[in-house]
Amino acid sequence: MIKEVKGDILLTGAQAIAHGVAPNDHFDRGLALSLRERYPAMAKDFRHFCRFENPSAGEVWMWGTVNRFRIFNLMTQEPAKTNEGRPGRASITHVNHCLKELVKMVKEENITSLALPKLATGYGALDWENVLPEIENRLGVLDIPIYVYSTYQKGVKALEA
Repeated sequence: MIKEVKGDILLTGAQAIAHGVAPNDHFDRGLALSLRERYPAMAKDFRHFCRFENPSAGEVWMWGTVNRFRIFNLMTQEPAKTNEGRPGRASITHVNHCLKELVKMVKEENITSLALPKLATGYGALDWENVLPEIENRLGVLDIPIYVYSTYQKGVKALEA
């Protein structure tokens, strides 16, 4: 069940959050920055993962806490051209590869609920009208609540039920 909600994704009751990043992302803007501030170990582990695995756009990296909360980092954007540069844009192809892998990982991890923002539409620069159908198509096969935070409202808990 996919449900669009309004609120602050950091206040979600879902077991996992999925969000878009780029390979070697610095987590210095948007939701990624908020997640880095809340989970500094995740950003450190992501840098370590990227340094040793050299991931490509279209891949997914999962990070978890001891209480089974998971964050799926969907590499929807091209990496920065230089180490100091900004990540490139997202593509529908990368989004689709990430969503396909996300479905597998959600099943493997027995995730019971998932929250995600308007994936790849902020710094990724894709149009929501093109991304939402892909989310519905790929994630619609999951038999869990999926909350799409289509409108950000800082400090407001969404009506997820």
